[in-house]
Amino acid sequence: MNARRFAFAWSIPLAIAALASAIPAAARADLDIRPLPFTVETAFPQLVWTGWKSEDADGIATPLRPILVTHAGDGSNRLFVPTQQGVIHVFSNGQNAKPTTIFLDISSNVSFNVKTDEEGFLGLAFPPKYREQGRFFVYYTNKHRPHQNVLASYGVRKDAPNRADPDSEEILFTFKKPFWNHDGGTLCFGPDGYLYVALGDGGAANDPLGHGQRLNTWLGKILRVDVERRDEGLPYAIPKDNPFAGRDDARPEIWAYGLRNVWRMSFDRKTGVLWAADVGQDTWEEIDLIVKGGNYGWNLREARNPFGQHGSPPRADLIEPIWEYHHNLGKSIIGGPVYRGKQFPELDGAYLYADYVAGRAWALWYDPQQERVVANREFKLPNKTPIMSFGEDEQGEVYLTFAAANGRGVLRLVRTAAQSASRTLSRERQSRVVRRAADHFE
Repeated sequence: MNARRFAFAWSIPLAIAALASAIPAAARADLDIRPLPFTVETAFPQLVWTGWKSEDADGIATPLRPILVTHAGDGSNRLFVPTQQGVIHVFSNGQNAKPTTIFLDISSNVSFNVKTDEEGFLGLAFPPKYREQGRFFVYYTNKHRPHQNVLASYGVRKDAPNRADPDSEEILFTFKKPFWNHDGGTLCFGPDGYLYVALGDGGAANDPLGHGQRLNTWLGKILRVDVERRDEGLPYAIPKDNPFAGRDDARPEIWAYGLRNVWRMSFDRKTGVLWAADVGQDTWEEIDLIVKGGNYGWNLREARNPFGQHGSPPRADLIEPIWEYHHNLGKSIIGGPVYRGKQFPELDGAYLYADYVAGRAWALWYDPQQERVVANREFKLPNKTPIMSFGEDEQGEVYLTFAAANGRGVLRLVRTAAQSASRTLSRERQSRVVRRAADHFE
């Protein structure tokens, strides 16, 4: 998710903001919906999660709940996998990886219960200067203060790069939510070096306190802060170009608003565009391209549709999603990354996402020249796997996660047997296929 090595293409998201409301909601006849010849398999079949047990002391099952796969961006080729209970594991990225090392265990401070399963350890991000500074950022719900969420940083031990110092916590901010659900939780650094934080609308149903449209609260927002500097009285700084900086009626950290509960957002490594999957309520799930100061409509709109008693028709100041789907297809969208790895060139530029309830997953291509989605192609999840999250390694290869009773909850993409056989085609023919795909989707 750390796209710091790529130039930030502000012109693309600004154009998207202006044109978003003109994109037709209905799928066009020429939309490519052919199934993709991909599936998933256990990424690290020999991996042993140090300290994790499949049952607690009372014999109750405790599935491993990996909420992310990420890397430090430091050239070490390590993978970091935090669990929702508050333990971050680290291990070398390889098929034969075996025991993990516990990088950080703050489970004693993290509130997680299966009955309130949107709480817990929810976000982890390594900054561009992690190699030099050794600090990283986490987001979690506080076990000791009900409904309180925490954004904090920790430092790694200088004598042990695979172990963080649990006593090094520095809190950037805390805030209290009115309800237990809709915690959001994605942390990611943009190509501009700033930290972006996705926060839910505060919970319950219908956004009863109207947080999504209010600029005097962080709830229902994406925030943007500078963790390399400090403003007076703050453990971070407000970037001067934040859209509401300097306004008395708005929180200066806000980057975008009108969001219900973004469950995963990510920057495209190549273009710098910020993609977000916003979980719907009654009828619609949506995918948004996030732009500076953008208002994404909640709770006036649910995706491209009026919501509730005071629902709004389309308005010039409300940015519509680039994609929506009905609850007859799925009921809880899980956002992933735009694929920029090398292993599957035919997926280059595809935004990967899944639906937790339906156990389905897709690759979606958006054409900025045509201002529309040109392909939405499903790939098979065995046994309707309820994907919880996605992640990437340093090379841009993608992983998917789910709550696994046997601990094998980290998956990787693989070609199906049929496609593997088809790769015996001549190199010349394969080259033509890849070229045509690239021409169509670039």
